[in-house]
Amino acid sequence: MPLHKTEYKGVLGWIDQRMPSIMVEYKKHLSEYYAPKNFNFWYFFGSLAIVVLVIQITTGIFLTMNYKPDARFAFESVEYIMRDVNGGWFIRYMHSTGASFFFIVVYLHMFRALLYGSYRTPREMIWIFGCLIFLCLMGEAFFGYLLPWGQMSYWGAQVIVNLFSAIPVIGPDLSVLIRGDYVVSDATLNRFFAFHVIAIPLVLVGLIVAHILALHDVGSNNPDGVEIKETLDPKTGKPLDGIPFHPYYTVHDVMGLGVFLIIFFSVLFFMPEMGGYFLEWNNFIPANPLQTPSHIAPVWYFTPYYSILRATTEPFMLALAAGLAVYALLLFFTLRNRIAKFAVLAVAGVVIVLMVGGPLKLDPKLWGVVLMGASVLIFIALPWLDQSPAKSMRYRPAWHMWLLLVFVVVFLVLGYFGTQPPSPINERASQVGTLLYFAFFLLMPWWSRMGEFKPVPSRVTFAAH
Repeated sequence: MPLHKTEYKGVLGWIDQRMPSIMVEYKKHLSEYYAPKNFNFWYFFGSLAIVVLVIQITTGIFLTMNYKPDARFAFESVEYIMRDVNGGWFIRYMHSTGASFFFIVVYLHMFRALLYGSYRTPREMIWIFGCLIFLCLMGEAFFGYLLPWGQMSYWGAQVIVNLFSAIPVIGPDLSVLIRGDYVVSDATLNRFFAFHVIAIPLVLVGLIVAHILALHDVGSNNPDGVEIKETLDPKTGKPLDGIPFHPYYTVHDVMGLGVFLIIFFSVLFFMPEMGGYFLEWNNFIPANPLQTPSHIAPVWYFTPYYSILRATTEPFMLALAAGLAVYALLLFFTLRNRIAKFAVLAVAGVVIVLMVGGPLKLDPKLWGVVLMGASVLIFIALPWLDQSPAKSMRYRPAWHMWLLLVFVVVFLVLGYFGTQPPSPINERASQVGTLLYFAFFLLMPWWSRMGEFKPVPSRVTFAAH
């Protein structure tokens, strides 16, 4: 069979003759992938997420060389890594600090999507893959959190796994299945180690590849929300408002990477525990099944959802039922399809009965689990909840931006109260925050269409910098 004809010379030409698909993919995803020319600093975080993923995988490989997934030796093996392995403290702190920075980068990446409407048509698949990546990251972080076998690791896993027991009928058996035992034990540690090191990373890498392929099929969004593929050069067929990703944005991202690494290593060398938010003090104490810590809380990136879980108490169910009734009436008077109208009322009625209705009422603990899960999964529905005529906040009414900032503040406040010990004030604040959190999403079909919108340009707006 003759060799493939190539335009390249030297080693690159030799490879291209024998495996031409490499250069085909290079052109498709780098040198001939045209990205909008008006990217700003918010677009650093996609590439930074890949960098942090590489850091996590690399440091994780080195950590597993000395870590022992055994309840008797897990804590001691971590101490051995920290004290006796050459550079072990550096690798361990890179991994633990990297986990927090991973979520910081991902949250900022998601905020950019909210800011510029990157989840809107035709990018729904990109957004769905992104949300699935976020769910995998949460699972990866949760399973990895138990591995140091410290006090907070042990009791945090105990509390979270016990939540599954609130599920009717299958709950208790499901909890035992997840733990592999009736309590968090050596069997649990081995299961979590297998999920953290092998199962979830494989799924995560697959989803990231799908996310990037979906992105490069439809093209990147931009701060204007303008589709650059709609305005092509008649001679070359390339977008007039686009530039090749390589070398322009690879160099652009190197600058963002430099700033990121300065911040990352500053935290790593001078405050890796970040005041107990990145690494809790209780996790420097070996796990003791007979001594419960005075306050159990997850790592900071889970605390907004944990706060929603804790907010769901018996009295709060009445407020939720009232809110659901009002929302069902709002849908009833908005929907045009007669069957859909009464279906909404019927479903809402059943749910309200299950919330507050006598012998059929379900445990508030179960509703807390449902709301905690819904608070994450609701992001997947954003492409259909947002009905705004403009994708980008640049061309929406100014109060839309303020509403988004209020949502961010509510998210941060929920996160803060999730780190604090339970108290009546914390409970009330978390309940108000929970209502505002869900109101932002559930009322989006109405508020996203309200106000006076600015005209969206046909071409991207760009100023050299």
